[in-house]
Amino acid sequence: MNSYNVPGIPRLEENGKTSWTVMYALTRILQYELGITSLSDNFGPTTMATLQAKHPVIDAATNNSNLYRIIQSGLYCKGYDGGDIDGTYNSRVSASVLKAKQNMGVAAAYPVDRVTPKVFKALLNMDAYVVVSGGTEQVRSAQQWLNSRYINRRDFSIIPCDGNFSRDVQKALVYAIQYELGMSDDVATGALGPMTENGLRGHVLTAGSTGTWVNLFTSSLIFNKRPNVAFSATFTADVSAAVSAFQQFVKLPVTGNGDFPTWASLLVSHGDTSRRGTACDTVARITDEKATALYNAGYRIVGRYLSNVPGSTLDKNLHEGELALMAQHGLSAFPIYQTYGGEASYFSRSRGVADALAALERARHFGFQSGTRIYFGVDFDALDFQITDNVLPHFTGIKDTFARYGSGYQIGVYGPRNVCSRVGAAGLSSASFVSDMSSGYSGNLGYPMPADWAFDQFVTTTTGTGDGAVEIDSDIVSGRDTGQNRFDPGTADLELDVSFDKSMRNALLADVQAYFESLGVPESGGSGAQAYTIWTTTQSLDQVLNIDWLATRLARQFGIRKAMIQCPLLWELRAVRTDDAIADEAVIQHYSGTGLSPVTDSSTGPGQIFAATAIRAQNFCISRNLISGTFLDPQNESHLWQVWQQLHNDDVYNVSAIPQVLIHAANLISVPLPGLHTSEEDTRLIMARYNGTADSAQGYGNVMLGLYRIYEKYYAPQRAL
Repeated sequence: MNSYNVPGIPRLEENGKTSWTVMYALTRILQYELGITSLSDNFGPTTMATLQAKHPVIDAATNNSNLYRIIQSGLYCKGYDGGDIDGTYNSRVSASVLKAKQNMGVAAAYPVDRVTPKVFKALLNMDAYVVVSGGTEQVRSAQQWLNSRYINRRDFSIIPCDGNFSRDVQKALVYAIQYELGMSDDVATGALGPMTENGLRGHVLTAGSTGTWVNLFTSSLIFNKRPNVAFSATFTADVSAAVSAFQQFVKLPVTGNGDFPTWASLLVSHGDTSRRGTACDTVARITDEKATALYNAGYRIVGRYLSNVPGSTLDKNLHEGELALMAQHGLSAFPIYQTYGGEASYFSRSRGVADALAALERARHFGFQSGTRIYFGVDFDALDFQITDNVLPHFTGIKDTFARYGSGYQIGVYGPRNVCSRVGAAGLSSASFVSDMSSGYSGNLGYPMPADWAFDQFVTTTTGTGDGAVEIDSDIVSGRDTGQNRFDPGTADLELDVSFDKSMRNALLADVQAYFESLGVPESGGSGAQAYTIWTTTQSLDQVLNIDWLATRLARQFGIRKAMIQCPLLWELRAVRTDDAIADEAVIQHYSGTGLSPVTDSSTGPGQIFAATAIRAQNFCISRNLISGTFLDPQNESHLWQVWQQLHNDDVYNVSAIPQVLIHAANLISVPLPGLHTSEEDTRLIMARYNGTADSAQGYGNVMLGLYRIYEKYYAPQRAL
C-alpha cells in the first residue's frame, strides 16, 4: 500500500497490525482505482455506486491486479489467507472469499467465489464475522440470518457476525422489520417510527406462532441478552416464559406474548411512549398545585435536583420546604446531582470528589437522610472509551468520597444504558436512572437495559393545568428505589464558605505578597527556612486557588473556615525546598528495599503531612463520626507506607487530610474543635499545633493568623452575599 504516492492516501506504519487507519487507506486506494477524485475514509454511496457500475462482481476473470491486491489485503486484515498480495486471484484467495461469505451468512445469496460490492465493503471495515470476546453463537446465528435474508435490499449492508449486539445490528433488525411490513427501499429507514410501530401492533405473537416474525422476535430477545432463548422460527413455551420474564423485568403487563409494548421495549430504548410512569423528574419547583396535579396523574415519586448550574439562569434545584410539601401530598422524592456533565472533559476523579462532597452537603442541607441514593448525571452520549477514561475515574472519586464522608448515603448513576451498566459493573453505583428517552444515543442503541435499573426515563410530557401545569420526564419504576418521604430538619448554610470569586485574585495576591515580604519572604527564592524554594509566591497562591473547589467543599463538610485549610497549604507550598525530595526518596528507598534507609516517614505532599500524623488525625475523626473509615496503626509500617503513598501521590487526598489534622490538633491542645465561630486565638493555637510541638510552632501560628486575616478579608464578604 505504501507504494501509492498519491495525495490523499497516507503512508502507513508497517507494524503488521490491522486498524481503522489501514482500512481507511484501503478504502481510499479503492476509490483511486475506481477513478473517484475526492478520496474519503468513508465507503459511502459514491464508492458503492461506482464500484457497482464498474465491477458488479470481481473474480478471477476481472483481470485487475490492483483490485485483487486490495481484496487480498482486506482478507488478511480480517484474518483470512489473502495469498501473497501479488495481484492474482488464485485458489487461496478464492477459498478465503468463500469462507468469508460463509461466515458473513451471505454464501447462498452470493454463491461461488465472486466478490460483490457489499462483500468488498465488508472486507474494508473492522467488523468481525466470527465470535469475538463477549459474543455468543446465538447472537451470531441471528446476525448471519439477517445478512442472508436481507442482503439484496438496497440499503441493507452486511452487518458483523461477531456474536455481539451493536448499533449497526440494531438498525439492521429494524430494517428487517420494515421490509417484512412491506416497506419499499425508499421508505424503510432503519429507525422505529410511527409507521413501523403501527405495523408491529398487527403482529402479536403467541405460543405456537411460526415464521419469519418469530425469527425477528427471538432475535430481539437474544440481542437484549435474555436468557434461555434460542434463535427460532417457532414461538415455543420456552420463548413465552422468556417473554414473561422480560416483561416483568421492564415492568410491562406480563402476558407472555409478543405484543406491541414488548416489541417496542426490545427494539428502542424508550419503548412504548404511551405507557404511564409512576415516577418523574423535573426542573420545576413543586408547588401545592403542581403536587396535586402530579398525584392525581398517578405519579408517586419525583426526582429533583440538589444544585443549580453555576452561572446559569435556570433555577432547577430544590427550594426550602419543597420536600415537606411533596410528602404532605403523598409524593416521595429522589435527589439528582448534576451541574454540567454534558461532555467527557467534565469527568475526572478529582471532579468526582468535588461533586460527591457538594452532593452530600446539599443532600444534608435539604434533609435527605442517611440511606438516600443520590443519582449523579452523565448527560451526554458517552462512547465506550470515554466511559473508561473519564466516567469510571469520576465515579471512583465519588465512591471514595462517599466511603469517607457519605455516612450511609448511596450512589446512583444517571445516563445512557452503557454508562449505567459499566458504572454498575465496576461496583461504583448501586442503581441506575436510565436516560432511555435519548433513543438515538449510541450508548442506548444496541445495549440492553441495565440489570440494576431503578428509574427508566422514557418520555417528556406535561401534566396538570393552570398553576398546576408542570413539564416532566416520565419514568417507569422498577421498585429498586422508592424515593424518600421522611426528612431531617436540614442544615443552614448562610455562614458556610463559598467558592472564591476569581475576579479578586490579583488583589488577594498583592496582599499575600506584601505580607510575605514583611516576613522576609520575597516573591521568589529566599533565605533561611525559605532558601532554595521551588515555587514563587504567585505560583503557590495559584496552586491553592486551583483547588479552591476542594478546600471549599471540605470546609462546608466539616463546618470550619476555608481559610484555616488554605493558610498552612499556601505556606507549605511556598516553603517547599529542593531538598524535601531527598527526605521523600529516603522513605521510598526504605519501603522498596532499594537502599539501607531507616526513614519510615516524612512530611510530604502539598500540605507537608507525615503519614503518622495523618493516621492519628484520621483515627480521631473516625472516633468522632466526622468521617468513616478503618482505624490504622501509626506504628505499623505497612499502614504508614499505605498512607504515605497516598499523601505523596494524590494531592486531593493530601489536601483532604489538612482539616482532619487541624481538628485533631485542637483536641491535642484541649481547645474546642474548629467551627464557624472559632476565636482568632484558638485559630492561631490550632494552626500552630499543625506545625508540631517545637517552640517554633508558636511563631508558625502567629504567621498563620496574619495570613488567615488576609483570606478572611476576601472570604467573609462573599459569605454574606
